[in-house]
Amino acid sequence: MPYIRPSMPVAIKSVFINSFEKVIMSKPQVCDWQIFLDAELLQEQATKAVLQAAEHAIDARGRFLLVLAGGATPRGVYQRLSEAKADWGNWHIYFGDERCLPMDDPERNSKMAQDAWLTHVAIPPEQIHAIPAETGADAGAAAYNNTLADLVDFDLVLLGLGEDAHTASLFPGHVWDAQPPASAIAVFNAPKPPAERISLTASRLARTRQLIFLVTGAGKRQAVQQWRSGLNVPAAAIAPQGGVEVFVEACCV
Repeated sequence: MPYIRPSMPVAIKSVFINSFEKVIMSKPQVCDWQIFLDAELLQEQATKAVLQAAEHAIDARGRFLLVLAGGATPRGVYQRLSEAKADWGNWHIYFGDERCLPMDDPERNSKMAQDAWLTHVAIPPEQIHAIPAETGADAGAAAYNNTLADLVDFDLVLLGLGEDAHTASLFPGHVWDAQPPASAIAVFNAPKPPAERISLTASRLARTRQLIFLVTGAGKRQAVQQWRSGLNVPAAAIAPQGGVEVFVEACCV
């Protein structure tokens, strides 16, 4: 990629099409790749995007339905949100995936989000919908399907990207959707610990007005190359009607 001068805008946009063939999903994914000089700039812009999406959703529909990702990059966004001013009473929080661990385990996505952000703002506790993964993958997935059963499309979904191009807990070589359709699935034998997890399906993650991937770290370069070249990887299987925004650090491309 060309050298990015500090005086240039922090994001450079380009559009690529990822096509893939799936039994359940056959719609092509349209990506808007926004390249940032470093992780800090990316996290700052992502924080602004979340707050803007919240403002628009609350103005239009009276509430903001947000799906959170786990990982170090989202943690930086959540820490920034903990210091922001917002109409927190109308925020509703959901999670894209969870590890089957005790509720207070530091490796849980919900625990990380609570510590970095959620305990510091006035979102009503009943509007924070953690995945009950402590009950086991099957039981927790069934319970979360009930939680999401009558829910309309999300307003914003945040996702990360693994070095193997997995996202949420949708891994290469594993099932990414369910038949008949379901919002959440049990995940067993995950290639990274813990082996037992719960994930929203690719099709449910795609039911959102806006979707942003947050990708940082040079270790993600191969996964980004696979994704951009059109390989059938989990990240490419999520195709919202409005397309996908990928906030990516320059070292990853």
